[in-house]
Order: sequence, then structure tokens, then C-alpha cells
Amino acid sequence: MKENKLNDILLLIETFMDSLSFPENNNLRGQIFMISDIRLESENLIIRSSTFDDCKYFDEWERKDYVKRFFTMEDTRDYEEIVREFILNEIDETKIQMTIVFKENMKPIGRVYLTRYDEKLESLDITRIYIGEEEYLGKGYGKESMLLVLKFIFEDLKIERASLDTFEGHEKGARLFRSLGFVEEGVMRHSTKKQGKFYDLYLKSMLRDEYFRLYGK
Repeated sequence: MKENKLNDILLLIETFMDSLSFPENNNLRGQIFMISDIRLESENLIIRSSTFDDCKYFDEWERKDYVKRFFTMEDTRDYEEIVREFILNEIDETKIQMTIVFKENMKPIGRVYLTRYDEKLESLDITRIYIGEEEYLGKGYGKESMLLVLKFIFEDLKIERASLDTFEGHEKGARLFRSLGFVEEGVMRHSTKKQGKFYDLYLKSMLRDEYFRLYGK
């Protein structure tokens, strides 16, 4: 079983690398830009496109209780699964993966994962954003990251609607998103399952005119 998983991952890596070498023969037109060209910068942080080497950080962070507690990450999740997910996401034009870097020492400290990017509907979902390095928690870098992401979403991608959800019991995250201007839309009851138990998710969104009313340009 493990050998089969490794073979699958190696095949995915080979396919992925081939697609980057020969973009005219694949459908990665938008995603190639996403992979190599995203660089968002604020006073303390840089948010850049994730690279394959970042998978080792994702594996380390997503084993930590304070990270995985409020995401639908199973305890059985391992490095092989993270690598496989990363590669599949990179060749999916509806998904954008980014890494949060502390500017002073260029150390990766967190992750951003956007999904359901729809150019026609001008919408996407902020599926995962977190600070993974414990020493950088509680210093405002989560909010600083969100402001960079919102600027990218509404000013660069020109999105009309950005959505996200918070896990049942994640009051700190809910307060942060409210303070940023997200509007509560409702409760998706028992809409996710983790470790064999169902949980509610609390849906929030922000529209383009709400963003510019709050933050201007």
C-alpha cells in the first residue's frame, strides 16, 4: 500500500514537472502564473506562491494541535498526503497556494490556501489561512496576512465575492473575521466531519464594494 502511494506521488511529480516544461501542451495557462509570480508584501510579511519545498513546513505545522484543531484535518494526515494534495492543487486552476514569510529573516511561518476560484462568477473561498510557527502567534501577523490576501483578492483578481467559514468553537477566528468586515451568512449544520464526528461551519463573506468601502484603494 505504502509503495503504491509513493509511486502515485512520483508519477504526479513527473506529470507536474512536464507540464511546467511544456506549457503549450497543457491547460495550466493561469496556474503557471500563480505558481511563480505571486508576491504580496506588507510591513512585516511577504506572501508568495508556495513551492514544493514548502511541503515540509506544511507537514510540520499541520501536525500541531493549535493549527489542525479548527480545520478538517484528520490525525492520520502525513507528509505523503500533503505532497499529493500540493501537486494536485498546483495543477488545478481553481486553487491557489501561498506561503506566509516573515520578512526580517525570510522564515516561512504560515500558509494560505484559496479554492473555488471562478473567473466567470468572480468568486473564491479562503479555505485555509494560519500562522504555523508558534513564536509568531499573538503578534497580529494573522490579521496582517488577511489584509494582504484581501487586497490581492479584490484589487488584483478583481473578485466580487470572497467567502470563508469558521469551525464550530473557533471564537478567536470569528472575531478576527468580523473585525475585518466579513458578514455572517449563516450556519451550515453538520457540514463537515472530523475524526468520525460531525461539526457545524459558520459561513461568512465579503463583497467587492464592502472591501473598498472599508479599505479604499
